[in-house]
Amino acid sequence: MHEHDLGLEYDLGTLRRRNVLRLLAGAGLAVVAGCSADDSTSGGSSPSAGTTSSTTSSTPTAGASSTTDVQEIPEETAGPFPGDGSNGPNVLTESGIVRSDITKSFGSASGVAEGVQLTVELVVMDAAKDAALPGAAVYLWHCDAEGRYSLYDDEIGDENYLRGVQAADAQGKVTFTTVFPGAYSGRWPHIHFEVYSSLSEATAAGKISATSQLALPAEACNAVYASSGYDGSAQNMSRTSLENDNVFRDDGAEHQLAATTGSVQEGYVARLTVGV
Repeated sequence: MHEHDLGLEYDLGTLRRRNVLRLLAGAGLAVVAGCSADDSTSGGSSPSAGTTSSTTSSTPTAGASSTTDVQEIPEETAGPFPGDGSNGPNVLTESGIVRSDITKSFGSASGVAEGVQLTVELVVMDAAKDAALPGAAVYLWHCDAEGRYSLYDDEIGDENYLRGVQAADAQGKVTFTTVFPGAYSGRWPHIHFEVYSSLSEATAAGKISATSQLALPAEACNAVYASSGYDGSAQNMSRTSLENDNVFRDDGAEHQLAATTGSVQEGYVARLTVGV
C-alpha cells in the first residue's frame, strides 16, 4: 500500500499553510497554519465499464454569476506529493524541469513512465479580463499508471518523471506529453497543477497564482483502465465518484473536468481552460 492510499485521516496531517493563507487573505485574517486533504477513502457509485477505445468530450462552462466567459479555476490542495518544496523535495529549481515531454526523468535519473499516451493542453486566462495570459507558467504533475508519485513513493523515489514546467505561448496555451494516470484508492483520476506569473517565478519556486486539479472523464478512464498496465485502477475508481471525491465533490468538477478526445490505441488529448 502506498502512502497516498491511507485516506483522509493521513492527508489531514499534511499541512498546506500557503493555500489556506491565500484563501483567507481577502478577509484580512491571519492564521498560523491550515490543512487541506488530497486523498480520502469514500464510497460512491461505480462508473460503467468502458471499452478499450473512446472519444469523450466534457466541456467546462462558466458559472452563472460570472461577468466574463472565463470561470476562475477553483482553488484546491496541491496534495501531499507536490515536489515544489512545500512538503519535501523541490524539483522546480532543478535544471531540466522546464520541458513539454514529462514521461522521462531528467538529471541523474533515467526512468521512463509507461502507460497510455496523454497530451494535456491547458489555456491560461485572466478570468477578470477574459484574456489569454502569455508568459504565464504551469507546473504540472500526477501519479503513474500504478498510482505512484515520483520523488515520494519508495519504489520510484529516485525518479522525477511525470513532473514538468511550461511557459504559455501567445494564446496562453501550455502542452504536456505524458501518460494517462492511474486511479488510486480514495481519489477520482486527476492531474495536479500550479500556475505562476512567469517561468522565472515558477523555476524559483516562487509565488503561486493558482493551485488546482484537472479531473479526467469517466469514459476515457474506463477505456484506459481496461487496458494492460493499469491493474487495480478500475476497482479503485469504482469506489468513488466526482460527486463524493473530497476535492471535486463541491461542484462535481464543473470547471475542472477536461474535454477529452482520443483512444487507447492512438492516445488521448485532455483540454482545459484555466482562469486565474
